[in-house]
Amino acid sequence: MHVSPSTLSRQIQRLEDDLGQPLFLRDNRTVTLTEAGEQLKQFAQHTLLQYQQMRHTIGQEGPSLTGELHLFCSVTAAYSHLPPILDRFRAEHPNVEIKLTTGDAADAVEKVDSDEADLAIAGKPEMLPPGVAFSILDNLSVALIAPALPCPVRAQVNLPDPDWAKIPFILPDQGPVRRRIELWFRRHKISNPFIYATVAGHEAMVSMVALGCGVALIPEIVLENSPEPVRNRVQILERNDETTPFELGVCVQKKRLNEPLVHAFWKLLPGSH
Repeated sequence: MHVSPSTLSRQIQRLEDDLGQPLFLRDNRTVTLTEAGEQLKQFAQHTLLQYQQMRHTIGQEGPSLTGELHLFCSVTAAYSHLPPILDRFRAEHPNVEIKLTTGDAADAVEKVDSDEADLAIAGKPEMLPPGVAFSILDNLSVALIAPALPCPVRAQVNLPDPDWAKIPFILPDQGPVRRRIELWFRRHKISNPFIYATVAGHEAMVSMVALGCGVALIPEIVLENSPEPVRNRVQILERNDETTPFELGVCVQKKRLNEPLVHAFWKLLPGSH
């Protein structure tokens, strides 16, 4: 913070006195925000964004944008789809600092809707929140994968007529792919599937399949971007035959599209025009 610890403590104390609420929970090892602290943090971030927008509008900031842009995406998307977008953005706005957080792709829309991220790469859900805009990047194929190395699961799926109700499945805990595997179960008339595990994150699902734990339905691009030692331990049983495409894109709150940093990123996306 470029100030002494005592100066920072006094500033925090003045804020807490002014609000009449503690902003931090402290013990000997950790410091975390209270609920009031989280509310003040969001207020401060919005205030700074509005100030940047005002400066940009009245021309005091000049042609180059500055500030922070918070992005969220899966590890796979950080390899597969984010780099070319960031290359274009940084070429036009080199003074903007990118804050990237990776996690479960199924959380991406919620991260944007709750203001935890400015923009996020997400699979388009069946019901997009009304206040969220979506710009498509790609239509992804989905594949059913199984262990490639000798194991009981591989023996089960390689039978001429596999008994899918007895084969263990690795499921995502939420998101568009969860909906697709539920449709797959319905199409195969499996009313009570054998669920080995429910996992957050498609990358972890590939690892569990590679270990012989079960089979899984995943976006094929996740397998393509998995480390080679993991990829070589997995086989594709079937590819997506759904008529509805699996749409991957960037989402943002519509009300924030007029903010300079968000608008600058959004206008570089191929599906935003």
